[in-house]
Amino acid sequence: MNDRHEQWQAAERLALTLIEGGLQRMSARTLAVFLFTDQESVTAGEIADRLEASAGSVSGAIKSLLTVGLIERLPAPGSRREHYRLRDDAWATLFTSQNTVIQAMLQAAAAGIAATETGDPAHQRLTQMRAFYAFLLGELPALLNRWHQQNT
Repeated sequence: MNDRHEQWQAAERLALTLIEGGLQRMSARTLAVFLFTDQESVTAGEIADRLEASAGSVSGAIKSLLTVGLIERLPAPGSRREHYRLRDDAWATLFTSQNTVIQAMLQAAAAGIAATETGDPAHQRLTQMRAFYAFLLGELPALLNRWHQQNT
């Protein structure tokens, strides 16, 4: 077995782990390609070939990964195809983009609190939910700042 074959097996295992963690199957497999490629950038066609997947499913996965900030488009002078790569600061970017999820959770908790009575157990659970997400949102900037200081 060659090293490249072992790397792609590891990529598929990583994709399975990401799927178990809640990522869509094709997004997980596409992210694994970005993590394990030895190329500076890849095209959607190259990903589709590597994964033996349809262009449409790869296109959806790329859009998803672009939306959360894990990958970025690169200029490719002379090429008619879009080129993509994993962002240098992908993981911090992903975590930062999750602030929109935290904001949505805060809003949902607030709406639930407004719709319940003070002594209601649901009201208490929703109040705790709102307090947790407010705490988390307040801690994220300092956490990301420490991460950047440690990794620069």
